[in-house]
Amino acid sequence: MIEQFVNFVIRPPRSEYNPDQYLWEEDFILAGRKYKRLDLELTNARGYILKCSHYVPAFIPENTALPCVVYCHGNSGCRADANEAAVILLPSNITVFTLDFSGSGLSGGDYVSLGWHEKEDLKCAVSCLRDNKQVSTIGLWGRSMGAVTCLLYGAEDPSIAGMVMDSAFTNLYDLMMELVDVYKIRVPKFTVKMVVQYMRRIIQKRAKFDIMDLNVLKLAPKMFIPALFGHGLNDMFIQPHHCDRIHQAYGGDKNIIKFDGDHNSPRPQSYYDSVSIFFYKTLRPPMLPTTRSKLHVGAFKVGSITNESFFFEIINGLRSANTAACSSSRDAPNIPHDSTSVVELLSSMNQLSIKNENDLDFLLDENCSLSEIDGDSVGSRLQDKTSRRNEESCSFTSSNRESWGRCSSLGAASDESFSANNNDKQNLTVKALATPLRQNQRQSQRKPMEKSKQKKIQALWKKIKREKVEMGDSLSSRLKMCLGQSPRHKRSRSSGGITTS
Repeated sequence: MIEQFVNFVIRPPRSEYNPDQYLWEEDFILAGRKYKRLDLELTNARGYILKCSHYVPAFIPENTALPCVVYCHGNSGCRADANEAAVILLPSNITVFTLDFSGSGLSGGDYVSLGWHEKEDLKCAVSCLRDNKQVSTIGLWGRSMGAVTCLLYGAEDPSIAGMVMDSAFTNLYDLMMELVDVYKIRVPKFTVKMVVQYMRRIIQKRAKFDIMDLNVLKLAPKMFIPALFGHGLNDMFIQPHHCDRIHQAYGGDKNIIKFDGDHNSPRPQSYYDSVSIFFYKTLRPPMLPTTRSKLHVGAFKVGSITNESFFFEIINGLRSANTAACSSSRDAPNIPHDSTSVVELLSSMNQLSIKNENDLDFLLDENCSLSEIDGDSVGSRLQDKTSRRNEESCSFTSSNRESWGRCSSLGAASDESFSANNNDKQNLTVKALATPLRQNQRQSQRKPMEKSKQKKIQALWKKIKREKVEMGDSLSSRLKMCLGQSPRHKRSRSSGGITTS
């Protein structure tokens, strides 16, 4: 029985996985942008090989450095656990670095130490990132054992920009004493301390660390790195009061989030939203220029990029001629060059509720320029457009972002706003004139039609916005379903081991 308890601490089930199957692909697309996975090996201070992966944009402009978050997995975990972090942080222009700690996953080593030796592995990873000229500030994100690792390392390196700690424990000795009661281990109470002391000597001999030294509660008052704490309300393995005590003792800027779930349950969307906002504020990622891709059918789907000048040609040219008016087949290789009407073309491409040519009036101003397409702001602009008679002009900038579910768009850098400020040729700030379309020809007929047309436009925009939201929610639901599934990598059991994370 003692051997089982020892394995419970220092030799839990080890993750076995195929990196090509369970990690992100070497080249992949997320939220409409291209990224790549860079695999590398590091050697820690004890001579063990650490398997690492770094997720970065496929193209980073010269002399541009991006912040990076190092994800630290939990006990019996591996770097595949960082897939959720990549989904959340990459669209915000924050790169993600992850590694298998020594004794875990595919890295070398025979034992884990619940954070004690793992902090040296983390130090090795941070040192590697410091030498990378394309990495600026560094943040840490840990779960369970990884959260304790972040706290232990953060106490030694105050230059870390921010830390997120999910389900950290105060000290290992108290945790072991609690687990005896939680799991109702049949050991007489007067012998529990004797058993723990005996385990302490075995662990110290095998894994080379003292369980009495593993106490982050003593370090918390001396730490001033901005921190976000998270913990499941139904966690019986590491109970919520551990997080409360660390949060209360922590010396720096801090916040705590409690959510429904146990130690291993998928985290709710609100938690990921908070993590995204936290790292966006602490790491201050720069905005990257827009990478234009060729327009294709379904250009308004979530995560794709819209070529507005091309739509101007479709709307302005085809409306009168009923033929495709593409200026370049290179820009739109999938658009049929036949007599397809603009209504059918836009309806099939955008999957929006555009049913007749009158619905296109609000897309163009009086100079036949493309008006901005934004479900949140255009509705109010259109109301002014139909109610005003003067030629007062106004401008606004799109607030839409390429999103991959809800969590990845919060706090994300806006590619469109960057190009608006730095590249006049790709300026996406569009002026929408308040004067109604064809005012001079229809001035006499406009008064009786104002109210009906206004209602029609508002109803159309509501339906368009609803359909776009449904597409985003559907993708977000599928993503959360994938993240919430059971572990995707096989974990082998050693004799007497108990699975934790």
